[in-house]
Amino acid sequence: MTLMLLAAGVQAQKMKSPNGLLSVEKVGNGYEVKYQDKKVLDLSAVGMATTKRGEGLAFQQMTKGGKVKADYQMLAGKKLHCTNEANEYVLHYQYADGSPMRLVMRLYNDGLAFRYELEGLYDERVKEELTTYSIADGVRRWFMQWSDGYEGFFPLATSGEGRSKHWGYPALLEPADGVFALISEANIERAQSASSLKNEQKPSEYKVFMDTNEVALYGDWHTPWRVVMIGSLADVVESTLITDVSEPSKLEDESWIEPGVVSWVYWAYNHGSNDFNIIKKYVDLAVALKLPYVLIDAEWDEFKDGKTVVDAVNYAKECGVKPMIWYNSSVGWLNGAPGPKFRLNKLEDREKEFAWCKSIGVVGVKIDFFSGDNQMNMDYCIELLESAARHNLLVNFHGATIPRGWQRTYPNLMSTEGVYGAEWYNNVPTFTKRAAAHNATLPFTRNVIGPMDYTPCAFSDSQHPHITSHAHELALTVLYESALQHLADRPESFLAQPQQVKDFLSELPSVWDETKLMGGYPGEYVAMARRNGDTWYVAVINGSDEPRSVELDWSRVKTKAKVGAMFADSGNADNPWNLSATASLPSKVDLQPRGGYVMVIPTK
Repeated sequence: MTLMLLAAGVQAQKMKSPNGLLSVEKVGNGYEVKYQDKKVLDLSAVGMATTKRGEGLAFQQMTKGGKVKADYQMLAGKKLHCTNEANEYVLHYQYADGSPMRLVMRLYNDGLAFRYELEGLYDERVKEELTTYSIADGVRRWFMQWSDGYEGFFPLATSGEGRSKHWGYPALLEPADGVFALISEANIERAQSASSLKNEQKPSEYKVFMDTNEVALYGDWHTPWRVVMIGSLADVVESTLITDVSEPSKLEDESWIEPGVVSWVYWAYNHGSNDFNIIKKYVDLAVALKLPYVLIDAEWDEFKDGKTVVDAVNYAKECGVKPMIWYNSSVGWLNGAPGPKFRLNKLEDREKEFAWCKSIGVVGVKIDFFSGDNQMNMDYCIELLESAARHNLLVNFHGATIPRGWQRTYPNLMSTEGVYGAEWYNNVPTFTKRAAAHNATLPFTRNVIGPMDYTPCAFSDSQHPHITSHAHELALTVLYESALQHLADRPESFLAQPQQVKDFLSELPSVWDETKLMGGYPGEYVAMARRNGDTWYVAVINGSDEPRSVELDWSRVKTKAKVGAMFADSGNADNPWNLSATASLPSKVDLQPRGGYVMVIPTK
């Protein structure tokens, strides 16, 4: 079946955001998106096809849906109290058989969200979505080649030509100087697959590709929200649009959900989680740095020397550290993959396993190696989150797709990997030279849409060396938002740092009341301010191999206090830190190549 769009004589008037700066207007069979009267995006085609409908889709009329307001609290994220407002419009279409399709559009001051709504379905399946973003050659873009684990770089390009024709979310572009658009999606529900972008037919035409969904649909059904955050880089970075359009949590009791910093074994010891003495080192590190959590990673089902994971869990509890453990999802990598496997796939097995976790004192689970964006994976993740919540277990998804608003709907989802992170120092030499620029791109791309388990902060080396500076590494703990912030380095490296650095890690928050971008450009540098309670944390990193001076915009950071602690690079390999305290707020900072700078600013 070929999806056909027929132009009708009915015209749709211009749609606008509450502040009037963002507008969408119907042009031909698609829509033109403007910001401050500059064209930022063409939706050159829209529409949905099922196995029974798709022919002759014709536009009928537009109706106003009124104001949509969001005002809610998050337990973690870039901002805890989130508010937003949109003007909603409904674009009514009709298929050749007379059945309706609604294209619901919400225009916010910081972007656009839209979805398709179908009704009267009977034993139908999703066939394809026609939504196409037209992006002309010459437009700067940072797109990641799609993979089922979303682990890749976001290289700068100015054309859709290239070795990949399949791209993952989020996709960042700069359609006009100083105006950015970040494309993603939100609010995946049951009977839905996730989507990505393909430009197989024409390099400039990026079509929404809905992954496999074999569910038979009856009655009413809608797609997830397609989301485009639009504005300045600060508007995009600070946007909460992904959670604004996601369903709220239905949990009656959320008091057991506690974000925090985690002592993590894998970066230094790939196979260390089956060794009680190695786990003991990381528990002792958590005690020394006053970290609330320790993660016992893969292969704990094969403990050595007569010990079991229960012995490790008990040791952690005796030390006042809360343990989490790892599971293989058993739907992705299986042959040659670590275990434990096949313990979570069936409901009865999952309930039994999670009940056991709770009974021995485990407080969270890291679940790894999923197999992409298809509907089966999406439903499985939802079932895992709901089952874990019944047993008061926190969840961290690894080897998984990116977050799409589940952090609001299921607040026990603390973090998701979906990023080319520090564990890649274990795998290939590629990361070493590209890490600094990649690190300076992620705050504008992947981390905008939700928590990111990059596993930051390594002062020593893993299998492959890192050439980012000490202050750069420390800055990542603030720069990257994750409700569970896993510290990557080995215990002896952390404990060898100056006391000021250890104190910083002991007091490091993993939730933020607000976030402000103070400057930056993808791949070049980032300056970010995040507030937790009465304290601002400012992190700056250099993504280039050359020294850089960065001017800091303090106008949007409400503090007149002096810097309480400062962490910079000395440039001396034998004594790498430059540490000071009680200084006035600097108007600019000087960064070493691939360097960093961190400030802690108490407001009282």
